[in-house]
Parts: sequence; C-alpha cells; structure tokens
Amino acid sequence: MSTAEQSVQPTMRGAHLSLTASGHAGTGANSLDVTVVLPCYNEQDHVLAELERITAAMDGSGYSYELLVIDDKSTDATLDVLKQALPAYPRMRLMPFRTNGGSGTARRIGTAEAYGRIVVWTDADMTYPNERIPEFVEYLQAHPDVDQVVGARTSEQGTHKVLRVPAKWLIRKTAERLAAAKIPDLNSGLRAFRRVVALPYLRLLPPGFSCVTTITMSFLSNQHPVDYLAIDYAKRAGTSKFHFVKDAYRYILQVLRMVMYFNPIKVLMPFGLGSLGIGFIKGVVDVIRYDFRITTNAVLLFVTGMIIIAMALLADLIVRSRAE
Repeated sequence: MSTAEQSVQPTMRGAHLSLTASGHAGTGANSLDVTVVLPCYNEQDHVLAELERITAAMDGSGYSYELLVIDDKSTDATLDVLKQALPAYPRMRLMPFRTNGGSGTARRIGTAEAYGRIVVWTDADMTYPNERIPEFVEYLQAHPDVDQVVGARTSEQGTHKVLRVPAKWLIRKTAERLAAAKIPDLNSGLRAFRRVVALPYLRLLPPGFSCVTTITMSFLSNQHPVDYLAIDYAKRAGTSKFHFVKDAYRYILQVLRMVMYFNPIKVLMPFGLGSLGIGFIKGVVDVIRYDFRITTNAVLLFVTGMIIIAMALLADLIVRSRAE
C-alpha cells in the first residue's frame, strides 16, 4: 500500500465514499466558515495547480474552510493524482463518485455534504480566478442582506462562440423576464452563497451545466438577493466538456424548464391572451365579411389561446402549491 493510501481515512457520507487526510478536522455541517466545492472530471494535467491556487488563497484569508473535491468518475488519472495530493492538503476532502453524475450532481451533493456555512462553487479547469474566492466570501460577510454573489464574466472564452453566445443571451433574457431582475451572467460557474438558503432548492438542480442557472433562478424567484462581481475568464485548460448538439438541446430544455418552473403565467399568459384576442378580432371580421360565418383560422386561434391560458393557470397553480 502506498504512502498516500495509508494516509487517508475512508468515511461514508450519504451514498458516496469520502476520503480525508489524516488529522482533517471536519466535524459537521456549519462547523466551518467556507466549503469550496470543486467538481473534477478528467483534469489530471492541471488539477494540482488549481488545488494550490485555491488553498493558498484560503489559507491567507483567515477563514476556516474545507476544499471538497469531487471526482466525477474521471477516465484519466485525476483520481490517482488527487489521492496522492491528500497528505499535502490537510483542508481537502475527496469524494470520488462511483458513476459519472455530471457537474450539477457533484455540486448538489457537495453542497448537501458541506461543512461550511458559505458554499463556493467553482471549476477545476483554470478558467475562473479562484484566487479571488476569499473576496466573494468577504462580500457575503460584509453584506448580510445578500444571499448569493456571482462572478460576472467580462468575456466569453468557450468553444462554438458563434452559436453559444446567442444561445446564452436568449436564456439570460428569458431569465431576466422571469425574475424581473438584471442578470449580468446567468451561467457563471464561480459563485458563493449561504448554504442554509440553498438547501431547499438543491432538489431542483439538474445533473448538467445548467445547475448554475437553476440555483440563480431559485434564489431570485424566491426573493433571495443576488449580487455580482466582475471577473476575468480565461481559456480553459484541457479538453472542453461542451458538445454542441447535446448542449444546444439542453439549452432549449433549460429555457422551457425555467419558464414552466419559476413563473409560467408571466410568460405563457401574454401568448394566450394574444392568440385569444387575434382570434376574436378575426371572428368579428369573418362575421361581417362572410355573412355570419367564422373561418377555421379564427376558431383555431381562439381555441389555441384558451388552451394556452388554461395551461398557464394550471402551471401557476402547481408552482404556487409547490412553494407552499
């Protein structure tokens, strides 16, 4: 057995194995100031640099913290690298998944299992300025009326920018309409929030990248203030996990999910009333022009409007019932 393997102690947290370095002082929920949740999937070449950057920033901050690193069933040597790194990072807790669950699943479970009162989400691909994590925590400490602070990126460095940027713009504008709030960056992966506020909404998080959108919308739709700090965004290290066809489909589902889950009546009712109104006007014109006969188009417009209105009212009733 290697030295690294001898120096870790396995404990069961939920359904996942958690490995901690010997002497690690994690004692339970809310026992620390901060938990940094770091999902990793095939990040073997740069994950150590990210660990060093985060721990250096947090060690100098004065906050008590843990670095909860979740290996999402990597197919490269990421898990081996993390296990070997455990003795060098006493504030690190390693949670290896037995199956690949997606970044949303990792963040959801990581938040549920966190010991910190404030939870920070970030990525391990060198894109986010993780040396600024203490600044996000300090912002929440200095603003007790704010429940989440998000890093608003000043540029887009992802792949498929020509198609990705318009898709994100559409989703962001839809979200702004639903939340009735300005949202500078809806999809940022760097954010800090109060764990106790987030717990009721963890069940809503989807398994993929759109979990960051969902947690923002959950806070805003339930009157939890969200602020933003401008951040630089670097080109990612390693291979992008973004797949255009699959993720474009997810973007569409994300818009539909936001509409139906957070404020369906606000989006659907204008379409329903518009269709109903146009159908009514068309019916009046048909009665005048065609000797009291109404065309099929007018009937279809009227019926479509009634169906959309009924669906909006039913969806709103379900949302309100769920909230209660």
